[in-house]
Amino acid sequence: MAFQLCHSPSTFFTDHHSLSNSLTSQRKTTLYNSSRLFKLNPIPRHSKPFLQITNVSLQEYAPQETHNPTPSDDEISKYPDGKSGSSSKSSVWVNPRSPRASKLRKQSYEARYTSLTRISESLDSCNPCEEDVADVLKVIGSNILEQDAVVVLNNMSNSQTALVALRYFQDVLKSSKQTIFYNVTLKVFRKCRDMEGAEKLFEEMLERGVKPDNVTFSTIISCARLCSLPNKAVEWFEKMPSFDCNPDDVTYSAMIDAYGRAGNVDMAFSLYDRARTENWRIDPATFSTMIKIHGVAGNYDGCLNVYEEMKAIGIKPNLVIYNSLLDAMGRAKRPWQIKTIYKEMIKNGFSPSWATYASLLRAYGRARYGEDALLVYKEMKEKGLQLNVILYNTLLAMCADVGYVNEAVEVFQDMKSSGTCSPDSWTFSSMITIYSCSGKVSEAEEMLNEMVEAGFDPNIFVLTSLIQCYGKAKHVDDVVRTFNRLLELGLTPDDRFCGCLLNVITQTPKEELSKLINCVERANPKLGFVVELLLGEQEKEGDFRTEASELFSVVSGDVRKAYCNCLIDLCVNLDLLDKACELLDLGLTLQIYKDLQSRSPTQWSLYLKGLSLGAALTALHVWINDLTKVLESGEELPPLLGINTGHGKHKYSDKGMASVFESHLKELKAPFHEAPDKVGWFLTTKVAAKSWLESRASPELVAA
Repeated sequence: MAFQLCHSPSTFFTDHHSLSNSLTSQRKTTLYNSSRLFKLNPIPRHSKPFLQITNVSLQEYAPQETHNPTPSDDEISKYPDGKSGSSSKSSVWVNPRSPRASKLRKQSYEARYTSLTRISESLDSCNPCEEDVADVLKVIGSNILEQDAVVVLNNMSNSQTALVALRYFQDVLKSSKQTIFYNVTLKVFRKCRDMEGAEKLFEEMLERGVKPDNVTFSTIISCARLCSLPNKAVEWFEKMPSFDCNPDDVTYSAMIDAYGRAGNVDMAFSLYDRARTENWRIDPATFSTMIKIHGVAGNYDGCLNVYEEMKAIGIKPNLVIYNSLLDAMGRAKRPWQIKTIYKEMIKNGFSPSWATYASLLRAYGRARYGEDALLVYKEMKEKGLQLNVILYNTLLAMCADVGYVNEAVEVFQDMKSSGTCSPDSWTFSSMITIYSCSGKVSEAEEMLNEMVEAGFDPNIFVLTSLIQCYGKAKHVDDVVRTFNRLLELGLTPDDRFCGCLLNVITQTPKEELSKLINCVERANPKLGFVVELLLGEQEKEGDFRTEASELFSVVSGDVRKAYCNCLIDLCVNLDLLDKACELLDLGLTLQIYKDLQSRSPTQWSLYLKGLSLGAALTALHVWINDLTKVLESGEELPPLLGINTGHGKHKYSDKGMASVFESHLKELKAPFHEAPDKVGWFLTTKVAAKSWLESRASPELVAA
């Protein structure tokens, strides 16, 4: 069996440039045999690195004795089973077991390349001092070629010893190709992600009068990218013109990613638009960065556009692209698109990584897709993937929002037993919220104690949840104690905290209201004044509507409806119907409530979704009065009248507005009945409504 000995020096290429300017291969010497032909590659089976050297050929420096080692006819005749298979003088057939074959193997540059790579490995492990490096390099011999130096440096992975080896080669060779030596040494610094060392080496180049080229800058720029230093990459990119270096398309494409990561979004977009126009080759990392840029800017459709453009030009998304897109769609709260993208990812043969699961978990958590989030969590646990504290907290916050009590307890226990992370203040806050909203006082208190023992002081979110918990349980004294604790901790009551106090007042017996009103006055004097006016305190002077309007103008917009709902509930509980109606009218005037009533030729409707029970009953009372006035004026009612309560239920209660309202309509003997084909709708006909309205001597409002 014969082998073909390939006799050619290594050809080097950069890792980001095309195959242009490659070194010319030497002629080949082949050995022939009449039996089956194989290639004998003396280089180890792992692939060897390649390096492009611009405008330089090292063929002229190859050892002459390795060129054309063609055996003579006398030598061939010594081996009877070999015969010539070509008329070329550079190729003969030789028995691979013959001494001649062994000699040719040793003469090939591939064999020399293998020994040089071993020298690189030895240099990586030796001390970075001149004596040790010189001892290692002695094995090359006195006839060192420039190509040898390039091979050794290019295959090293220790920047400290590479620097010493560079000095050695510079002293021995006195070469004019110094830029090449510096470039391959810079590549070692890039492997080591030593940006500081690379910059110092560049300064040395300039001090020694060595002119950098495009490869120099592209290597330093890529080093900055690997070191996650996008600002450095931009800095070096913008230095290129001052050294008469013009970036190529590949470098420009890489800078889209660098500018994007550095926060210069306009430049990133400008280069990206140019890349599309001029058909630059864009790498997946750049597409990933563009998706992230659009995501941070809130342009989620832009994320999808980049994704589609990438596929349109034939670039297949990788796992990083999918993860970036999933994260962006999670920020957009588009769980339906997340499911579509994830299915496509799996279909294309990608296995979800930890980052994939993290993106899914965050996305489903934000969107409150409870079942989907828990499925992702269970799949991660089955695969042995560990969650960090942020993912655990995301799950627990979602459980608090959707009312998953048992599931939250399971996740919390898993977190404590994981051994990789411990609960933080947000973890305890979510658990206390879950127990508080469920009315589990003792569990909430135990969790608070555990939080304090872990070294965390309760924050305002925790104390807000506790006040809500004690309020539901009618533990008024505990509410007051918790409020005092908040002040002792130096915390300032915010609008949400005061809203929670106000909500507790609506659930408190009249004889204990004074305790809580005192807390409200200390937390928010304006709110306390409005509550006292509502209760009809004799010593308080002021117009109730005016004061309430001023209150709504100073509180944050996200709590205005909650404040108005609670004040109306308090009025209904205390049978203050006129003030309840006044507050509802004020809410409509200030656009706190919108579109509560609608009228069409065929149906008049009342919409109660988003209202508290007291506010909904007040709105019903006002609507019934409006319908009565219509009849008294002689105006006709439409064929159908309807009340829409919404179809949801409270996340911590089995009862929704529809079930509560159904009972109230029955008490009023109102002819409204739940529509079987329209969830949350109660309908009646014109005839039934007219008969009922006429039978009512005077409308009454039943307290919540």
